[in-house]
Amino acid sequence: MSLATTQELLRSAASRGLGIGAFNVITLEYAEAIVSGAEQAGSPVILQLSENATRFHHGNMAPIAAAMREIAVSATVPVSLHLDHVEDQEILYRSADAGFSSIMFDAGSLPYQDNVEATRKAAGWAHARGLSIEAELGYVGGKDTQVSNAHSPGIRTDPGQAAEFVTATEVDALAVAVGSSHAMTARTALLDAELIRELRAAVPVPLVLHGSSGVSEENLAHAVECGIVKVNVGTILSIAYTSTVRSVLARQPSLNDPRQYLSEARDEIAAVVANFIALISGSP
Repeated sequence: MSLATTQELLRSAASRGLGIGAFNVITLEYAEAIVSGAEQAGSPVILQLSENATRFHHGNMAPIAAAMREIAVSATVPVSLHLDHVEDQEILYRSADAGFSSIMFDAGSLPYQDNVEATRKAAGWAHARGLSIEAELGYVGGKDTQVSNAHSPGIRTDPGQAAEFVTATEVDALAVAVGSSHAMTARTALLDAELIRELRAAVPVPLVLHGSSGVSEENLAHAVECGIVKVNVGTILSIAYTSTVRSVLARQPSLNDPRQYLSEARDEIAAVVANFIALISGSP
């Protein structure tokens, strides 16, 4: 199947009142597992690579991006490629050649007007090259560059300011701060459902939830009902991956063939992905 664009997938999901999963890729096994899970669920999916993951690959996104693309075009469901949490402009400028159809430009830690100016410039660059762009307004907790947590006063996204921001920057999707936090290992985040509804009414582009690994299944499904479209998932995949590897090696401490423990870890990620997709997209 040919590559989809993130914009196509977001518009399709939004028009049907559904969510679409955007899952973080770190290694080849993650990409294989994510697409396998999407195929099991029979739903489209977004493969996303973060700036941090790019740094893990020695700053060279090309090999892992090429692998993601090959896996995507071989899939039986629509798949798009997205570059997430880009702060480094050099990485931003390499995104088009690497095959991504969308980027998330992250200037959310800057003062509001600086965020607007930086994001508007990035959006102009992206649109000129046929890419769609996501930005962040408000502060989603759990990132090294931010001292505020998800429940600190004044850090959640204001609907009026969000509408103004989207108009000023011309972004295609907006990540909002509604109570979730990055890198949570327990699903205890408390989302503000009423704020999500207000943002959905105020903002003309799809809303994005970061830090979804820390949100319970019930609250995540409700967030989509209230207006979240793109659901970013990362930490829970790594928990599934590493816990499975530990379990296999605990059972077989003399095992030295990585294919045996990596295949089980890959299968576990696929199961997590299929469950997330069923939860947010209405799959059976």
